[in-house]
Amino acid sequence: MLEFVTTGDGSKTIFNSEIGENYHSRHGALQESRHVFLKSGLEYFLANKTLTELAVLEVGFGTGLNFLLSFEYCAGRRIRLNYTGIEAYPLSHEMIGQTGYDQFIVPSVWQNFIRNYNAALTNTIRTDQLCQLQIAHCKLSDFTSEDQYDVIYFDAFASARQPEMWTESAIAHTVSFLKPGGVFVTYAITGDLKRALKRLGLKVEKAPGAPGKREMLRATMP
Repeated sequence: MLEFVTTGDGSKTIFNSEIGENYHSRHGALQESRHVFLKSGLEYFLANKTLTELAVLEVGFGTGLNFLLSFEYCAGRRIRLNYTGIEAYPLSHEMIGQTGYDQFIVPSVWQNFIRNYNAALTNTIRTDQLCQLQIAHCKLSDFTSEDQYDVIYFDAFASARQPEMWTESAIAHTVSFLKPGGVFVTYAITGDLKRALKRLGLKVEKAPGAPGKREMLRATMP
């Protein structure tokens, strides 16, 4: 059901034939993650701030690419990263190792991730002095946490493939973990999603999409 696909920027993604969906954009897995989640999410949140610690929640941990880019970015700036990923169907350690992302990521970041991946599926693991990782092996609806997050990456499969992930109740559950002033970011943009976020009290804006997609969505909790 899972097979590797080389995308337009030379990085790999995975095609899930059961769902009929890729984990990342075929135009470029790496450039999509950098544009949508790092640049338009994490970097946008950090702009004009002097922080020493940051908490990120990702819905749809998948291959770990968004985590790797976030870990690398924060490590380079000495920002302590507390990262939680939600993943109902985690990939095997072997498949993670075959993504080839070690070609694009600082070696120490990659090695710390791959060494701790399995352990992070059952416990919160400190991958190094500046990073803590937890991969919550559960469905979004079953996820609970006392923590609040500065940035939420919403990286579920498209609504046409996983409509239950994009309902207003699912979005409301997700943003309940967002701190005041926090940022919710996703590659998608639909009328239903915009209206749901506005009803939940967030300030919604369009942002330029990654290659192959004209627009994406970002929302801020007042």
